[in-house]
Amino acid sequence: MAKSKAYYARKIKKAIHLLLFRRHTKPGARDWELKKALGSDYDKVLKVLDKHLEKLDLKVSEVSDGENKRYFITLRGALTPSELKYCGWRIDDIAGLAITVAFITSKGGKAPKKEIESLLREKMPNWKVKMNIERFIKAGYLGEDESGNLYLDWRTMAEVDQKTLIELLMALE
Repeated sequence: MAKSKAYYARKIKKAIHLLLFRRHTKPGARDWELKKALGSDYDKVLKVLDKHLEKLDLKVSEVSDGENKRYFITLRGALTPSELKYCGWRIDDIAGLAITVAFITSKGGKAPKKEIESLLREKMPNWKVKMNIERFIKAGYLGEDESGNLYLDWRTMAEVDQKTLIELLMALE
């Protein structure tokens, strides 16, 4: 028996609440949370939601964090340079994040913090390098392990198209 439109409308409303509002340290929801709240067909609900979000240039993104998957709502496209000011970061901070993500990606997903600091120091003052790296970690774009290596964290995986970033940087070469 086919599920009714009202059934999916209720499920989509609940899904959007789970994905947009922060309940833990990270936004979004884990797969088991969605299954508990939406039922075993949560993946179908997310596909329908994604179709609706397409009109708004948004999408449901999925990131694996070990055993579980986490789902977020992110931009489908990219921000224009004039729209970037609305995210609260200066353009040089965003450039520093792009350089850092590209460098870590080129190193296979992990790089020594000292190498990244040295790379960023070529373009910005030392105090800003340290502040930006801490900001990137706090925002969830980077993580740091016990041996002083930086790696790409959950937010980079959810929001940054690493392949496109590398292609854009290579095109400038």
